[in-house]
Amino acid sequence: MHRIFTTSFASVYPHYVNKVERKGRTKAELDRVIEWLTGYDDAALQHHLDAGTTFEGFFADAELNPNVALVTGVVCGVRVEDIEDPLMQKIRYLDKLVDELARGKAMEKVLRA
Repeated sequence: MHRIFTTSFASVYPHYVNKVERKGRTKAELDRVIEWLTGYDDAALQHHLDAGTTFEGFFADAELNPNVALVTGVVCGVRVEDIEDPLMQKIRYLDKLVDELARGKAMEKVLRA
């Protein structure tokens, strides 16, 4: 089991916020990306943040977007579409979307609209 699986989502979320805000994007845009991926609205996301839910629990409760297979590319030197562990792939999907948002990609493209 990888260490990230038992890490609380709340401990990593501020890093996602800092990353996108440093690049001129907003927390609201980040939350929209998370909602697109997981189906969590603001209240559900806040619940997971307050509860200190691990990444494993965070994604266990999520209903992934049916278009998640359209998220492709490389994160940390690994193609997200080639990751075999389902949980690690979900985490990397999120990483990839956060990277795209931070790089200034249009929201429609990030959300595969």
